[in-house]
Amino acid sequence: MPAPAFEPFTPPARPTAEFADVDYADWTEAEPDYRFFPGDELELVVATAPELNRSVRVGPDGRVSPGLLPSVMAADRSGPELEAELAALYAPVLVRPEVQVALRQAAPMRVYVGGEVRTPGEYEMPGDIDALQAVVKAGGFTPTARRFEVVVIRRGPDGRPMMKTVDLRHAVTNAGVTDAVPLRRFDIVYVPRTRVAEVGLFTQQYFNEALPFTSGFSYVLADRILGRRN
Repeated sequence: MPAPAFEPFTPPARPTAEFADVDYADWTEAEPDYRFFPGDELELVVATAPELNRSVRVGPDGRVSPGLLPSVMAADRSGPELEAELAALYAPVLVRPEVQVALRQAAPMRVYVGGEVRTPGEYEMPGDIDALQAVVKAGGFTPTARRFEVVVIRRGPDGRPMMKTVDLRHAVTNAGVTDAVPLRRFDIVYVPRTRVAEVGLFTQQYFNEALPFTSGFSYVLADRILGRRN
């Protein structure tokens, strides 16, 4: 019998305006509650049982190890949420299971920079930065970059992606006229080549994977998240 025919691999097409729009949430500048992340150092205080007080670090799996308890998921939880979880777990063994959780030291902030930049990838940022500084960190724009329509994608309060476009074309020569938006942890800065509509497929494919907030904390390498230019 003849050998079965195998079709040659065809790389996926570059995102274009033909793809369906993503259901973006309305952009908001409201500052959400801080949510813990692997690498954060926390201070746990149990008022009625000071022997259980301790400093813990959120592990790579998102968990912490409090006294007397098995490991507890802390990542992607706010302080009040983690306090409530620990209090419920301590209830069978403590008369007044009052727990306070404080952030002692935050892990470095990371953002993702993709599209028409010279070295797309995941970057650790020192302190507060904006979209222009993130692009510079990624090697700057390529000659084909659409500088006046750079996209910032952020996880909204309900978990849906929010999208905002910013004009960075005059940022290098006249910083006073740029509207570069300050970035938060896990923001995505995407520099289109032609049309902003190409961001739709990018968001559909990678938004949930790029932001490690789902159970299991499945991380994806930067070249999968952001893609490499041909």
